Amino acid sequence: MTTTHRPPTAARRAVSHFFILLGITSGAWAARIPAVKHDLDLSDGQLSYGLLAVAIGLVTGMRFAGHLTDRLGSARLITPAAIATALTVIPPGYAPTLPALIATLFLFGFTNAFLDVSMNAHGVEVERAYGRPIMSSFHGMFSLGCLIGAGIGGLFAALDLSAATTLTAVGLPLALTSLYARRHLLPTTPPPATTTTTPHRRAPWTGWIILMGVVAFAGLVGEGAANDWTAVYLFQNLGASQAVAAAGFAAFSTAMTVGRFAGDHLAQRLGPVRLVRYSGLLAAAGLTAALLSGQIPVAIAGFTLFGLGLATIVPQVFSAAGNHDPARAGQAIAQVATVGYAGLVAGPAIIGGAAELVGLPAALGIPALLAAFMAASAGALHPRKTPQPHTQPTGTGAGETDTRSR
Repeated sequence: MTTTHRPPTAARRAVSHFFILLGITSGAWAARIPAVKHDLDLSDGQLSYGLLAVAIGLVTGMRFAGHLTDRLGSARLITPAAIATALTVIPPGYAPTLPALIATLFLFGFTNAFLDVSMNAHGVEVERAYGRPIMSSFHGMFSLGCLIGAGIGGLFAALDLSAATTLTAVGLPLALTSLYARRHLLPTTPPPATTTTTPHRRAPWTGWIILMGVVAFAGLVGEGAANDWTAVYLFQNLGASQAVAAAGFAAFSTAMTVGRFAGDHLAQRLGPVRLVRYSGLLAAAGLTAALLSGQIPVAIAGFTLFGLGLATIVPQVFSAAGNHDPARAGQAIAQVATVGYAGLVAGPAIIGGAAELVGLPAALGIPALLAAFMAASAGALHPRKTPQPHTQPTGTGAGETDTRSR
């Protein structure tokens, strides 16, 4: 029996919309960064201040997003957060000066945080209602959205249209479609009561939360490093042409997307612990092969395996965080994301700094070691076995037990 009056499939499609929205806005912005840089005549260093503003806004927003998600309910927060994200991607395209660009990008990152936390928290609720893993497919939708957004940005650039036009054409329709998607979200219900937690109090930073954040950090260091350094390694160190080097990065990105869509089936068959363990080992082996082979085809195959391995780890960590304490799901996800996203920001810089000291191949060994660490830490994803005497006798409680114990 379920307490929802809307079919879970409709709620799943609605949450998928919000993941795609975040991906499209991120991809479209990334594709038009060169145009913004050119229009404002920015140096690389000046541009980096604007890009850093996104990260600072994201981290700042995370401080409030988790608590607000738990207090209001993810269903109430997700739509205004999505509309705000779709609209705040537009002003950076119109920014007349560097300070204005920094301010608008900070705002874009800030609204991102609220959408990121609320959609992941609602995704956990839908997953619980399904009674089986579906979180990886949501993150696959984000990856798909990034590809769509980058494609739109590339098309508008080819048509010689401005960054402002691109971002407006992306943001306004996404804001409007979010109003339709909200109708299919699961209704807001009181969080499951436990014997030890109160949802309106701020959640403490426990050792388990920090460990999950570090695992997410490790995964996102690898993702950020691959995004920025795969093509450079193939071109600079292995002598690949620029076209082949770009194909190597495309292989990694495609593997990430495919792996996320396959992740739910694998999570159901293997359980989250074995999936993360095997995924970490696959990522470590793939990247190691890419770095040791010296052969371009083997290296591209290795980066493909690296992408497949990384694909499923962060979705499983977010799912575990949301299910660890349902009364504080939003805060747990926000805490894990705060630590984890630091890896996405810091990863390229870490690799770049290490490459200056020991060379790029040795520096790229860092993500391989972190992948092995993720495999070793997989046991922490075992479901917490604590009594929940007041849990509703519905698909919520049963679904949670089924989902996390597989």
